Amino acid sequence: MTPKITGVHHIALKACGLEDYKKMFEFYHEILGLPIVRTWGEGENQGAMLDTGAGLLEIFANAKDYPGQGALRHLALATDNTDACLEAVRAAGYKVTMEPTDIVIASNPPYPARIAFCIGPVGEEVEFFQVK
Repeated sequence: MTPKITGVHHIALKACGLEDYKKMFEFYHEILGLPIVRTWGEGENQGAMLDTGAGLLEIFANAKDYPGQGALRHLALATDNTDACLEAVRAAGYKVTMEPTDIVIASNPPYPARIAFCIGPVGEEVEFFQVK
């Protein structure tokens, strides 16, 4: 029997220690408003799962290093207001790498969207993606 994938359950991000973990938690939960699904552990053994609305974002405090960019280029978060997301991260002091821009992905059929990018708390690239 061929296995059936039904969706993305979660994406995991690991912080190198408690200080970076707290920055990640603040960024994704407090600034962007992702609801807490569950938390566990203490100190550098703690973690959390946050609800993106279409899957979970799992964050940990126990990474030993930050690997290079590798195959994962960015984390794209669906939103109904790209501009508001970007203003929230800008107000919190995060680096904006692309201002809100209307695009049309040259696909069949064409796929219009409004996108913006920033750098998250531990160097991850985050895209805000609003389907138009």
